[in-house]
Amino acid sequence: MLPIAGERVMATGLRSSLGTRGLLVAAGLLFSPVLAQAQPQPAGNPQLAAAQAAFDALPEVERKAIQNDLIWAGHFNGAVSGSYGPLTFRGINALKAGSRGAPDGILTPVERRALAQAAGAAREAAGFRVITDERTGIRIGIPTKLLPRREATAIGGGRWQSEDGRVTLDTSTAPAGDTLEALFEKATSTGVPGRKITYKLLRPDFFVVTGETSTGRFYRRLSAGPGGLRGFSIGYDKALAPSVDKLVIAIASSFEPFPTGPAPAMTGPAAASAATPGAASPVVVGTRPTERFGVGLAVSDKLVLTATAAIDPCKSLKVSGRPARLRIKDDASGLAVLEVDGAAAGTPPGLRSEALGAQESVVLMAFGDSGGQRTAMALPGQSVRLGAGEAVFAPLQPGQAGSPVFDRQGRLAGVVTANPSDKVLIAGVAPQRAYAVAAGAAMQALLGKAGITLQTATSGPEISTGAVVEKVGKAALPVACGL
Repeated sequence: MLPIAGERVMATGLRSSLGTRGLLVAAGLLFSPVLAQAQPQPAGNPQLAAAQAAFDALPEVERKAIQNDLIWAGHFNGAVSGSYGPLTFRGINALKAGSRGAPDGILTPVERRALAQAAGAAREAAGFRVITDERTGIRIGIPTKLLPRREATAIGGGRWQSEDGRVTLDTSTAPAGDTLEALFEKATSTGVPGRKITYKLLRPDFFVVTGETSTGRFYRRLSAGPGGLRGFSIGYDKALAPSVDKLVIAIASSFEPFPTGPAPAMTGPAAASAATPGAASPVVVGTRPTERFGVGLAVSDKLVLTATAAIDPCKSLKVSGRPARLRIKDDASGLAVLEVDGAAAGTPPGLRSEALGAQESVVLMAFGDSGGQRTAMALPGQSVRLGAGEAVFAPLQPGQAGSPVFDRQGRLAGVVTANPSDKVLIAGVAPQRAYAVAAGAAMQALLGKAGITLQTATSGPEISTGAVVEKVGKAALPVACGL
């Protein structure tokens, strides 16, 4: 089992904080209530669409650089994806509040330069360097001034630690024969005295676990790939959480378990350096098509059921790479039916006739990003109530609206209509939440208007997740929305 870094250090008690705290102040990572208090909610804000259009017009490298710099400014805790959403909107406006800028979610060239300079100064003050760990092969950002003590560990990884021992970062690999699932179970075990797990997420290719002891906190991430299991963990004094929590986001954003190509340069953006001094308009460099993603369910040879949240507003639609068009939709249920050019793959699943029971175990079919490709995956979930409606509690990620929900017999129980892309991310990962589901009656009502009726499946014995995937997995299809 890989160790959870820093728990041993945290359990020994607190030591002098002057050295570590001073470096965090210099890096600009301590929480600023003045800048953080004004974070407008984007819901219903007419400026959000205009801000997104201006942001999307920038080159991808610049969009990602802005989000990376916002992390270092302490105003962004999402994934550095280059996609604009409420988190980026709020982060930019929180930054602009400090200089009394207009809360429009758009950076002027002057503001962009100021952000780049502040973030660069914070990175330099922390000595943040993206390195390739020769012992594990992972690529990760290390705040070398905060963690100057470096040594090898007995389990084949590297360790970086602050001078006062209050912050520790470990890189590691897993012994041959260990599985991601088995290590996740060990990492989340409740049998460790004094330890509390505050967040856990298991996906087919990685897991994240966070927790705390009486005096400290920890964050652990482990990924599976062609080179085995690789990961990192951070343990730190709970008194430093307001600053180190943000630093963890920056480190997690830089983490590449199986890196390819050269390490990213931590330099200022070209757009900001080339902007005209004093200009007040946003930098816009041409326009380009953008995409977001969702999940659909084949209900006939040409029709696919999905969520309206996955397709609104879209200028173009594709299902499994083939052109598609909206056939019918129902805003009340949150469902839509698409017509696909060519035959939709997969056999329509049988429908569950009865409602899901309280906290009943379910399986969700979804698609996630893997090396730039949309890859099918099965996610665990539980049925819950959300107000008067049905919902599932599951680790859905951005791009998984429309995911079909199956019971443990492989019967279709519903379709997720909520949009996970609007949820708060923790170090780039959406936490488990309750997502609204359109159940059997709503699905049949809309499909009936399209001339389709799903057959009701009879009850039978429960089967494994793998058997559910084998039975119904091919009916789940990736949906791409051109904006």
